[in-house]
Amino acid sequence: MSGGIEDHEIISSKQVFDGKVVKVFLDDVRLPDGRKARWERVQHPGAVGIVPLLDERRVVMVRQYRHAVRGDILEIPAGKIDRDEAPVDCARRELVEEVGYRAGEMIKLAEFYNSPGYSDELFFLYLGKDLSPEVGESEPDEFLEVVEVDLEKALSMISRGSIRDAKSIIGITLTGLLLRGETEPYRD
Repeated sequence: MSGGIEDHEIISSKQVFDGKVVKVFLDDVRLPDGRKARWERVQHPGAVGIVPLLDERRVVMVRQYRHAVRGDILEIPAGKIDRDEAPVDCARRELVEEVGYRAGEMIKLAEFYNSPGYSDELFFLYLGKDLSPEVGESEPDEFLEVVEVDLEKALSMISRGSIRDAKSIIGITLTGLLLRGETEPYRD
């Protein structure tokens, strides 16, 4: 099969934006058939999402305004990985900051590329269990409403389109499968 990485040559790469969360590049690439193309690429440090499970039935979620979609989204707690931070450490930090819980156990559910057509963001999903309250402080620009949702209701909300956030859909679905014994934790 052709068209793999060895068949694409990066001719030039120019950074056109350096933001708080992402960097944007314009890459000129030589394609396997010799033609040239210009591709946009978003560089992202990676992120985590956590499905905090209060018991076998209740998931702690957050409702927050997401500017890109111009509306409120119900989603699992999540955040950007800081420089030199391990994903599981980021997950523990974000859980405290966003919903005020510490997890006694973190189970890796998945890792995936969010949108590999234009971004290198690698996303790590965890199930947080054995939760205990801990005072945390959210980011100054985050205004979160903490919401408890029954796991089965959350699964139903996914199928009805009430939960539309990809990380939340994947995390809640994998949590449901794991608790029913239909899958195992992610293996690195």
